[in-house]
Amino acid sequence: MKPEADKLGVEMAGRSLWADAWRQLRRSRLAMACLWIIGLYAVAAFYGEALYLYYHWQDAPAPYNVPHLALQYQAPALGAHPLGTDGLGRDIGARLLQGVRIAFQVGIITSLIAIPIGVILGCLAGYFGGRTDDFIVWLYSTFASIPGLLFIFAIAMVVGKGLLGIYLGIGLTTWVNLCRLIRAEVIKHKARPYVQAARALGLSHVRIIFRHILPNVFHIIIVSFTLRFSYAIGTEVFMSFLGIGVQGEPSWGLMISNARLRLWYGVWWEMAFTTLVIFVIVLAFNLLGDALRDALDPRLRTRDN
Repeated sequence: MKPEADKLGVEMAGRSLWADAWRQLRRSRLAMACLWIIGLYAVAAFYGEALYLYYHWQDAPAPYNVPHLALQYQAPALGAHPLGTDGLGRDIGARLLQGVRIAFQVGIITSLIAIPIGVILGCLAGYFGGRTDDFIVWLYSTFASIPGLLFIFAIAMVVGKGLLGIYLGIGLTTWVNLCRLIRAEVIKHKARPYVQAARALGLSHVRIIFRHILPNVFHIIIVSFTLRFSYAIGTEVFMSFLGIGVQGEPSWGLMISNARLRLWYGVWWEMAFTTLVIFVIVLAFNLLGDALRDALDPRLRTRDN
C-alpha cells in the first residue's frame, strides 16, 4: 500500500501546486485580461484555419484572396468592410483573421521544435556534467555565435520560400537561451536534498530529472514559451515582409509590406490595424508570461506565503 500512498501524495501535491498557481493568477486582473485576449486570438486562429481548410478542400479561391478592384481603398466604415479594403479591394478584417492563423501556426510549431531541444539538452548538461556538459555547452555556444536571422535566411533558402523554412529556421535557432537557463537551474537543483534523497532511494536518472527536477524549473519553460511565441511572430512578420516567408497567404508581414507603399496616399487603415493586432498579441503574451512566472516559481510562492 505504501507505493500507492506515495503516488497519491505526489498527485495531490501536483494538483495543489497548479491550484495555488491558478488562484494567484486569478488575483491579477491584468493577467486575466491578457489570458482572455490570447484566448480570443486563439479562437480567431482556429476559425481562420477552418475557413482555410474548407476552401482548400472545396478547391475554390478563398474570398480574402479574391481581388475586387471596384472596392479598392475603401475606408473603415460600418457595413460589409468595417476595417476597410486594400489596394485590390480585399477585406482587411478577413485577411487579418488569416494572419492570426499563420501567426499561431508559427508560434506553436516552432515552440514544439525549440522547447524540447532546449529542455532535454539543458537537463542532460546540468545533471550529468563532465563531458556531456562540455559537449552541450560547445554546441549551444556554436549556435549562439551564428547570427539568428542569417541562419534562418540560410535554412529558408535551402528548403525554399514558405512556412517550412520559417518553422525550421526559428525552431532550430531559438532553443539556445532556454537550454542555457535550464542547465543552470538543473545544476543548482541536483545538489539539493530532495535530489540526493531520490538518488539514495535508487531512482533512475530519467525519473529524477523529469519527475523531480523538471517540475521545479517548469516556470522557466512557461516564461520562455510566452516570450519566444511573441519573438516567433515578430520574426515571421519580418521574414514575410522581406518576401521570404509566407507565399500566397495574407500574412501580417506581407500586409505591412504592401501597406507601407500606400501611406503616402493617405491609405492608413491597413497599416494601422495590422500593427495594432501585432502589438496587442505580443504585449499580451509578454505580460502573461511575467504573471505566470510569478505564479509558478516555487521560490516566489514560498516567499509570498
